[in-house]
Amino acid sequence: MRIELRVCKHCYEGDHGNEPKTAVTRDMVECARRVREYKDLIGLDALYVTMVEEGDPGGAEELQAIVASIEGDQVALSDTQLVMEDDDGNMLVYPEPEDILRVLTRNIDQIQEQTRQDVTVELSSEGATLIT
Repeated sequence: MRIELRVCKHCYEGDHGNEPKTAVTRDMVECARRVREYKDLIGLDALYVTMVEEGDPGGAEELQAIVASIEGDQVALSDTQLVMEDDDGNMLVYPEPEDILRVLTRNIDQIQEQTRQDVTVELSSEGATLIT
């Protein structure tokens, strides 16, 4: 199985001035990086973290799936999503931060069961509120 987390680079860096969104974005990235560090313990082949910038054509992703929605009369691409691909090529896409954090923290829980090391990630209050 391969996983890719895509997040808005500007949200991650705090450029949009939306502190709660920045905190949750950083939580997602930190969780993904922790899962990537221990991916072999839970049988993951790869985990990618991709920072997306406004205007990216969508071709820089490792896993070719893109979430879009219609806002007003225009198509809007989701810059934050978690894409999972199994060994048969089936894909699951999670575009909601709450779902993304739940999937990643469940992976961390699975890793914690396989090692004596403390692999927990301390979430921001915003991130913790999303998954409780």
